[in-house]
Amino acid sequence: MTPAIRTSGLVKDYGRVRALHGLDLEVSTGEVFGFLGPNGAGKSTTIRLLLDLLRPTAGTVEVLGEAPAVGGPALRARLGYLPGELALPPRTTAGEYLRHLAALRGGRGTARIGELAERFALDLSRDLRALSKGNKQKVGLVQAFMHAPELLVLDEPTSGLDPLLQHEFRRLAQEAAADGATIFLSSHVLQEVEQVAGRVAIIRAGVVVDVDDVATLRRRAGQRVLLQLDAAVDATALHRMAGVTDVVVDGTTVTCLLHGEPTELLRWAAPHRVVRWQAEDRELEDLFMDFYRTVPADGAAGPADAPTAATAGHGAAKGGVR
Repeated sequence: MTPAIRTSGLVKDYGRVRALHGLDLEVSTGEVFGFLGPNGAGKSTTIRLLLDLLRPTAGTVEVLGEAPAVGGPALRARLGYLPGELALPPRTTAGEYLRHLAALRGGRGTARIGELAERFALDLSRDLRALSKGNKQKVGLVQAFMHAPELLVLDEPTSGLDPLLQHEFRRLAQEAAADGATIFLSSHVLQEVEQVAGRVAIIRAGVVVDVDDVATLRRRAGQRVLLQLDAAVDATALHRMAGVTDVVVDGTTVTCLLHGEPTELLRWAAPHRVVRWQAEDRELEDLFMDFYRTVPADGAAGPADAPTAATAGHGAAKGGVR
């Protein structure tokens, strides 16, 4: 099946500044795909290239099997797009604006305007210029979903929404995916993507540093382990133990990161009297920050950026940094 999104060696320069460094990405038809990175990582640039709002400096991009520049309006009619910064006309109501967009699509989506507005508690009679950021975001979500597009490209979709409406967005995204839509969800909020996406790409400084499914990423995030003993011990062996990192000894308390099974750690602890044991799953946010620490800020590759055996076996970005 043709991928919904495919980029190869995608480069984008803004004058002397390189925003994307040979980005390789593939999103399967029908999946919910998270695109994660801090502000300024290249997420919005990538999205604008997908929508033909920008043209690449080098490399190729395909959306629903076509180059965006070739597909033109016919291709864009098959997409739903929510930009990170939504610009709305000042002299019209939310309802008039949404009906106008539906008319531009030949009437597609008109029937869903009322339903979606009700789900997001959007007053269609309100003037757009009087809306708060959160209410403007609701308008953006309605216009993106209302015509049941094949591919939804959503940039920071829950920005400005309260927790209840964030939950409603997740329900709507899951419903669209169940109906066969592909969702490309860009965010710097890991928890948001984790709750709806099957796979996630992590981007930093224009480089995809990892692509993996959410369940595997969570396993790789590991556990934070705390051991409180009845007496101080020599923890030297822990520093050499496979799967154990970030060992800190504070008196009788030992903390570390554990990746994989705890067998060896338990064997080390067995001869001692353990008065407290605590193991907590790390948040994916922690793994996210691990990638930030190991990729240089300028996006240039170094020896430390080469895929490890673990990374290479879990969908590491093809070709690394270019």
